[in-house]
Amino acid sequence: MRSRLLLLALPFALLVAACGGSSAPESTGDDGGVRLVQPADADALLGDDVVVLDIRTPEEFQAGHVADAIMIDFYADDFADQLAELDRDATYVMYCRSGNRSAQAAETMTNLGFTDVAEIDGGVIAWDDAGYDLVVP
Repeated sequence: MRSRLLLLALPFALLVAACGGSSAPESTGDDGGVRLVQPADADALLGDDVVVLDIRTPEEFQAGHVADAIMIDFYADDFADQLAELDRDATYVMYCRSGNRSAQAAETMTNLGFTDVAEIDGGVIAWDDAGYDLVVP
């Protein structure tokens, strides 16, 4: 009986672990320094020594962006080259619209050797939904 309960509980425990049973930031790379964070965690990181990186298109950026963000268009032919010009040891908060492009950019940044990147889970949509301000030029 005890072994049957254990067998039934094991898939549930694995499901909870896989779905993120903790609110701690998740890592998206083995040792690349890119981690997935919630908007509140990203907001807490913002300050003078943090670079906010918006990887959306210029049109999306103009519609509203996080204060002090710099834009590097994910769809630009030289996107990876532009990332490679950045300081790999600086602290970054990165986002796109919903998280798809930033997840792909996280892999590029990991491959380039960036050491401290917080990727906003859910992108600027989650940021806005959480009630944080966007700058509209």
